Amino acid sequence: MVARPRSPVGALIPQFYAGRSIFITGGTGFMGKVLIERLLSTCPDIGRLHLLLRQKKGVSPEKRLQQIKQSQVFDVIRQMNPSQLDKLCIVPGDTSQPGLGIAAESMQQLQEVSIVFHSAATLKFDEALQTAVQQNVLSIIRLMEVCDKLPNMDALIHVSTAYSNPERKIVEEKVYPPPASLPRLLALVDALPQPMLANITPQYIYPKPNTYTFTKAMSEEAVRSHGNNGYPIAIFRPTIVVSSLKHPFPGWIENLNGPSGVVAAAGKGLLHVFSRKCDARADLLPVDIAIDTLLAIAWETAIDKPEEVRVYNCSTFDKPTTWLEFENQIRDKLRMHPLDRAFWYPAGAGVENRHASKLMIFLLQTVPLHMAEYVLRALGIKMSISLITAEQKMRAMSEVLTFFALNEWHFSTNNVAKLRARLSPQDVAIYNLDPKSIDWDDHYTNFVKGTRKYLLKEKDEDIPEAKRHLNRLYYVHNGVLLLSLVLFTRLLLSNSSVREFVSDILRLLFSLLNVIYSYVLAPASIT
Repeated sequence: MVARPRSPVGALIPQFYAGRSIFITGGTGFMGKVLIERLLSTCPDIGRLHLLLRQKKGVSPEKRLQQIKQSQVFDVIRQMNPSQLDKLCIVPGDTSQPGLGIAAESMQQLQEVSIVFHSAATLKFDEALQTAVQQNVLSIIRLMEVCDKLPNMDALIHVSTAYSNPERKIVEEKVYPPPASLPRLLALVDALPQPMLANITPQYIYPKPNTYTFTKAMSEEAVRSHGNNGYPIAIFRPTIVVSSLKHPFPGWIENLNGPSGVVAAAGKGLLHVFSRKCDARADLLPVDIAIDTLLAIAWETAIDKPEEVRVYNCSTFDKPTTWLEFENQIRDKLRMHPLDRAFWYPAGAGVENRHASKLMIFLLQTVPLHMAEYVLRALGIKMSISLITAEQKMRAMSEVLTFFALNEWHFSTNNVAKLRARLSPQDVAIYNLDPKSIDWDDHYTNFVKGTRKYLLKEKDEDIPEAKRHLNRLYYVHNGVLLLSLVLFTRLLLSNSSVREFVSDILRLLFSLLNVIYSYVLAPASIT
């Protein structure tokens, strides 16, 4: 191994990583990039970081590495210590291939590796079972086979999810009995054709609600059954990972999954209905707290060398926020920090009843957006996005998030609490493992501002125009509410027929579309 230079006295974690070579899967993902950034920024003496990269959509691994280095997540590193990025190395491969598709020369390159982080996975909840097994179960099996051949292994950390056992309301830090036999599952997906497998999937994965949670549970069983083959393995279970609390920047976010998709869609005035249980705890975990915990877990696993797989649940149970607070805070912050070229004023309602929610989504999102799309097409107006496509994606996103927003779990976090207490004061000054440090009002503000700046790439100099645009939408929105109230009152108090009422509604909708086009969308959204 590479000799380990001295690190700051008293900071145990940077000293542990000094000189070590790390192997990372999933390094191009949201959590993966923050993992790389925190390793490079907090461990100045770290060795090489080997990233498993495949060719994607015609882009070579070399090109993808250059794209990673250019990410905003590394802005501070590029300013303060750009040579750290030279420590990133390519390992061409693919988690869907036997042996991860790693060639012999790349295996030789990995001989110096002592710590492995596995975060590669599919996050699609409705993924076909065969694909989900390939990416979430077989990937960790193949990775462990690779790790078995590395002579300097000190720890493997598998990133799972706190929701791998969603049928349990109390989730302890242990691997639960699997929902299916692992060998039979692998034989099943290999033998059955895709259409037949799709037909039996709901019954086969029960009581798991989707293929994501099912395959994540099966991946934990794969880790447990593999055992300690000369190196310890730990499982890291974060809850819903959202924008950063502080590192690399407050509010840094890079994907549209879950709550960040809600912020973007609501801020653009497309999403008006949010399914949630008011008092249910929203277990939102800032990504930098998640990654700092992950780094500390690898340190503890390597020095303790537990014989059995140790599980770490990472949750904000000690500093909770609720879904009602999420709804109210996000709506308020979006009005204070508006997104560019919104289609409608950020307004909407949270609904707990599933049937009422579906009806409101149909009336307030599906019908208006489809009508607007068809009218704009008829007028020959080309929009920057398809409103119909946006509506379909929002419905799919809502289905996924509804599962979490209508339920609540209690996650035991004893192992993380013990780990946090074990850190030196110098480590605590660098790594934040404490959910109690979250100020939710500040975090929601930064979440919205980060969605604007980092996710949607909107410029700060455009904020004044965004606020003027929002003011125009405010009057349009309230005008529509007033007209709707008048029409509804007329229906109740007059003897007009349903046909006349429908005619009034249609005239209102077309008039509204004309107002939106003339005063709101025309100068802002036509490409």
